[in-house]
Amino acid sequence: METVEVFTSEDKGRGLKAVKEFLSGEVIFAEPAYAAVVFDSLTHLICHTCFKRQEKLHRCGQCKFAHYCDRTCQRGAWLNHKNECSAIKRHGKAPNENIRLAARIMWRIEREGGGLTEGSLVSIDDLQNHVENFGEEEKKELRADVESFIEFWPPQSQQFGMQYISHIFGVINCNGFTLSDQRGLQAVGVGVFPNLCLVNHHCWPNCTVIFNNGKIELRALGKISPGEELTVSYIDFLNVSEDRRKQLKKQYYFDCTCEHCQKKIKDDLMLAVKEGEHKPSQDMVKEVIQFSKDTLEKINKARSEGVYHEVVKLCRECLKKQEPVLGDTNIYLLRILSIVSEVLSYLQMFEEAADHAKRMVDGYTKIYHPNNAQLGMAMMRAGVTHWHAGFIEAGHGMICKAYAILLVTHGPTHPITKDLEVMRVQTEMELRMFQQNEFMYYKMREAALQNQKIQVMPEPSAEASQDLFVKKQ
Repeated sequence: METVEVFTSEDKGRGLKAVKEFLSGEVIFAEPAYAAVVFDSLTHLICHTCFKRQEKLHRCGQCKFAHYCDRTCQRGAWLNHKNECSAIKRHGKAPNENIRLAARIMWRIEREGGGLTEGSLVSIDDLQNHVENFGEEEKKELRADVESFIEFWPPQSQQFGMQYISHIFGVINCNGFTLSDQRGLQAVGVGVFPNLCLVNHHCWPNCTVIFNNGKIELRALGKISPGEELTVSYIDFLNVSEDRRKQLKKQYYFDCTCEHCQKKIKDDLMLAVKEGEHKPSQDMVKEVIQFSKDTLEKINKARSEGVYHEVVKLCRECLKKQEPVLGDTNIYLLRILSIVSEVLSYLQMFEEAADHAKRMVDGYTKIYHPNNAQLGMAMMRAGVTHWHAGFIEAGHGMICKAYAILLVTHGPTHPITKDLEVMRVQTEMELRMFQQNEFMYYKMREAALQNQKIQVMPEPSAEASQDLFVKKQ
């Protein structure tokens, strides 16, 4: 942590600034979790130590709850699982993820004390909890969590006061970081990283955060000078400034004063409507946006039920309504294009999916920071879709662009970057073959597809939150 230092400002409180110069893609610091747990819904599918998704996991023979890749992961987990294991056996069942995370934090405090741990710039005791900002509903949930925690907490462990327990739940509520699986495609757990908690929000940040090989990495998105504040975006940028500010106020209890919010930069693109002599009326725009919002609710329900043909039908209907009214960068159009391209790819309707994916990434490119991780992942998905559709030139181009972004946001050692490098090499070989003899390329491709099914795209999941910190639902 010698590469950064803590500073305090009147308007934002504590923050971190660079001590030395960083270049694009450099790791500023890597930090292991102070404590972390797997989400309730995935406890039997994800390793409780390394958070990797595995086909077969070994179950803890004592509590029957924790699951691990192998004996190595199980032995590595014992220090953090020992107390949890006996508490689950005594309690009769495992409590929810919030209670489990709070318990792991307090067992570590019991072992080491509440002060600074090695490599930390701030202690758990000194992290913001924002309990005083809670509304009535949040206070009610907090009381329920505290009561559940007290029932689960063993009588032989160190006893903590109600105020301290509330502090820990407050810290989790506004500082719990979303952990992803090894490929970075699904949120699988939540952890607390004290140093990361010091990094302030900016809607157009100079850093990004990625979970890689059991640690979070804070990576520079461009050149950062000594003395410059380090910032990350707590939420997805793909929302107009007013909505981003509302979300930040509700979820993180502060008013965003960044330049993008104050000057409403890119709002015009996100709310774009068709231009020209047939420019739609304001009433028509309002009607189509409301129709889009209603359709997105129906789509979310159909996706959660796995009724993907219904999702496609809803998207097609919505696009038909949107086409004559909304501009190419309008966020409601982009949301529908993102969903329909993903679901059509899963259903192996690649040509139609590729058309929608191309429009999606064209819109994203005009809105997102050029090194935004969401843009990189969307570009990768679009490239793979074009590759499957047989559009080798466009597919290879998108995969190369995605690889350049992910080298910055994820780094060369991240599994998804390694996967993308393999795709880049493969599509480059195919592109050379295509350029030498287009007829032969398609003949060989056709023969290959008859003998081997095209790799099926991963099943779409309900739209995952792109927020940096996970908020209790």
